[in-house]
Amino acid sequence: MGTSKHCQISDNFSLHYSDFEPTQSTKGCVVFLHGSGPGASGMSNFQFNVGAFVDAGFRVLVPDLPGYGDSDKPTDVQYTLDYFVGTLQTWLDTLGLSKVNLVGNSLGGAIALGMTLAKPEQTEKLILMATGGIEARETYFMMPGIQAMVAYPMGSPQFTREVLAKLLEQLVFDPQHVTEELIEQRWQVLQRQNPTVLSTMQVPNLSDQLKNLSCPVLSFWGRDDKFCPVSGAQTLLTQCENIKCINVSQCGHWVMVEHSELFNQESLSFLN
Repeated sequence: MGTSKHCQISDNFSLHYSDFEPTQSTKGCVVFLHGSGPGASGMSNFQFNVGAFVDAGFRVLVPDLPGYGDSDKPTDVQYTLDYFVGTLQTWLDTLGLSKVNLVGNSLGGAIALGMTLAKPEQTEKLILMATGGIEARETYFMMPGIQAMVAYPMGSPQFTREVLAKLLEQLVFDPQHVTEELIEQRWQVLQRQNPTVLSTMQVPNLSDQLKNLSCPVLSFWGRDDKFCPVSGAQTLLTQCENIKCINVSQCGHWVMVEHSELFNQESLSFLN
């Protein structure tokens, strides 16, 4: 079982995270960074992965990004990539972690890229799943999943539990993965979320900086992703010097959920 913790980043901001310590000697630290969207949180993204990494001997940290989950949700900031990166680096520095492995999905992937580019000596290895931050904003907003996400303003009466359930189905190839438990989990988080985190989110296109990555990279992408175009996998393969790419058929935006066993096995082999 993980321990729920809060880290005071500044006078008016506290970051929530779950801390899982292995029973055996640690092989290092793995930090899971979740994606964006209504009701998103760290454990709702990675609940099928954490156990395998802990059992393999890694310390696992799963933060709720600023504005999400049980972390504070300031309304007086712009949720830019620099803001996310700066906050999470302060958190890692506060915990005294000079070397980590970063795992990021979607927005979390963009943040992982931003952190690695800003402080390359801190990232040992990088695992990305359908990462954001490697296309123009206009490209992402042409995707059907993104269009569905912005169709109903978060916090409006039109954004019902049923709307959330339909949106979650856009994230996967097989809707059986959208369980009542997951819908309820995200719905409860959504009640505490404010729309600022989505309305002010700004993530630049980092594709021209990928050549500067010096650490090994592992990438996963679902062929049927409705949020981040699968062409991004080719961008990573072309631009990164040291990368392995795994593209998965019959899979949407959530490789780590729909194909958790494949994701866990390949990721642990890569880290080991």
